[in-house]
Amino acid sequence: MLFTHRKDIILLLFIIFTEKMNNVKSVFSIKDLENLTGIKAHTIRIWEKRYNVLEPMRTETNIRLYDLTSLQKLLNITLLHKHGYKISNISKLPKERIPQLVNEIISDKSAKHHAINAFKMAMMNFDQTLFFNTYNDLLSEKSFRDVFYEVLIPLINDIGLLWQTDTITPAHEHFISYLIKQKVLSNTEKVQLQSPTRHDKIFVLYLPMNEVHELGLMFLNYEILSQGYKTIFLGESIPTESLKDLKKYFDNITYICYMTVEPNKSEVNDYIKKLRKEILDESSNLWVIGRATEHITSNQSDKKITIFNSIERLVNFL
Repeated sequence: MLFTHRKDIILLLFIIFTEKMNNVKSVFSIKDLENLTGIKAHTIRIWEKRYNVLEPMRTETNIRLYDLTSLQKLLNITLLHKHGYKISNISKLPKERIPQLVNEIISDKSAKHHAINAFKMAMMNFDQTLFFNTYNDLLSEKSFRDVFYEVLIPLINDIGLLWQTDTITPAHEHFISYLIKQKVLSNTEKVQLQSPTRHDKIFVLYLPMNEVHELGLMFLNYEILSQGYKTIFLGESIPTESLKDLKKYFDNITYICYMTVEPNKSEVNDYIKKLRKEILDESSNLWVIGRATEHITSNQSDKKITIFNSIERLVNFL
């Protein structure tokens, strides 16, 4: 987008400078709102024009800018709209009535959209109290496993897209990821206190070199422990040589490699070939999961190497 008006340029530069200094994004474009709420920018404009549901700040050249209050309101409106309320009726409601209706909806235990939106607002405001309250409300009605599959996995997927589109900063991503990791670790510790009941295989969980996105791997560790297996969690950025060392101590190893962005598209098949040659033997197997697996060619999969497209599929395979 080309800005020619001097005051617009000054305003936008000030916003960018402020956000960079604070590492907090508090002013949003209409595209940001689209990414955060799932409502198309075109629809947001119509809702503004016809129903006056939002009052954006505008520069002298009519560029829309929104604050956190507008984001919160649009998230609430989106929830009502998804639950059958017409936008024409929502627009006529008193301002205080919208959050009241949202609270009535979320008393319905199936209203996961609110929980996801609440987590997003906790992320945008760096509000750990809102995160914990939302999480505890969910946990009062659901198991940790259900919360993770129904709410946290969709949230994590959304966060990835928001980060890729520059809607959120790395600070937002790290803040919310750390809080989710806390919950995974606390639940993992509970099952780690129990002795393994299944001894036909040992699982070694790791991320390849330069891969740091370990949240999915952490939850897999929880799931496998819950099913009575022994696990060895190695974590992020593990060199192949470290995997070789484990063969000195254990037989019947199933390695689980979680690859999100590493190895990259051009290197992933060579990496699998290297693992097959240097790590796998008659008593070991490799399970591969993560976004980067879409670049693995079909001929890499056989009785020794299994590729999964989701955590749920891998867990069911157990």
